[in-house]
Amino acid sequence: MVSMNNVEAVKSALDQALKSDKSVVVLGEDVGVNGGVFRATEGLQKKYGKDRVIDTPLSEEGIVGMAIGMAVNGIKPVAEIQFSGFLPAAFDQIFSHAARIRSRSRGRFTCPIVIRAPAGGGIRALELHCEMPEAFFAHIPGLKVVCPSTPYDTKGLLLAAIKDPDPVIFLEPMRLYRAIKQDVPETEYTLPLGKANVVKEGSDITIITWGAMVKYTLDAVSKLKDVDAEVIDLRTIYPFDAETIIKSVKKTGRALVVHEAPKTAGFGAEIVATINEKALDSLEAPIMRVTGYDIPLPFARLEMEYIPSEERIIKGINKVMEY
Repeated sequence: MVSMNNVEAVKSALDQALKSDKSVVVLGEDVGVNGGVFRATEGLQKKYGKDRVIDTPLSEEGIVGMAIGMAVNGIKPVAEIQFSGFLPAAFDQIFSHAARIRSRSRGRFTCPIVIRAPAGGGIRALELHCEMPEAFFAHIPGLKVVCPSTPYDTKGLLLAAIKDPDPVIFLEPMRLYRAIKQDVPETEYTLPLGKANVVKEGSDITIITWGAMVKYTLDAVSKLKDVDAEVIDLRTIYPFDAETIIKSVKKTGRALVVHEAPKTAGFGAEIVATINEKALDSLEAPIMRVTGYDIPLPFARLEMEYIPSEERIIKGINKVMEY
């Protein structure tokens, strides 16, 4: 076991994937010589060469289009998009091609690509750098969408995504890149995509969250004296683990969803609908959501007013409990 933060966990996963599978390549803007904007690929080009860790032009559509071409010809590309706010530039390639190749070819081809993107606010970056676009991609049949919260999960889920035969959008919370250290196995391991993790058991309320909000939800819950909250880290946004959520809600009778993306049509709405369909009779209060607002992410001075805080999460919990 080695103590790692999330950036180091990404690098460890990529290093092991490149080492164990000659068909894996890494590509993106500045991933080679500079080691990526967050240094998640630092040293990999020197170790594996320019043919496997590839610096690309500044073209997100070109990066993903190239990765799709590689994937249908037997290569397993891991494409880095420098910030999640740049993903819309590649949306046509993702929506029209990567997600549809298996269906379009009636199973003759798959598209085993991973598209990594730092995501979410809290680091006071520039406009179009800090969005949380999980709901966009969860709505596209054919894609898997993953958002880890810890170094252990980051490495295990990224290795699983690389091995997956279909395209995976892998959103890495920037706010947590160096905020958490955790013991992580040096050896290769995978965590199943589509399986949530109950990070804290409880009996009074179920809180469903993912990404950076896991840490801050746990911080908020730790300050509650009279509420025994169960916290579920979704890990995979799509396909999401409805079974674990429903089992928990049937036990607690109350639910709260926390995410930093805008509220309207956010993925939290899908979770609320699923609970209503499968566990309505178990609910003792309406399900609440604590989310970002339906506005563009503000500039640095107001950024933390937009992202759910411990105070807002605690208010949401209390509102559900007091119903």
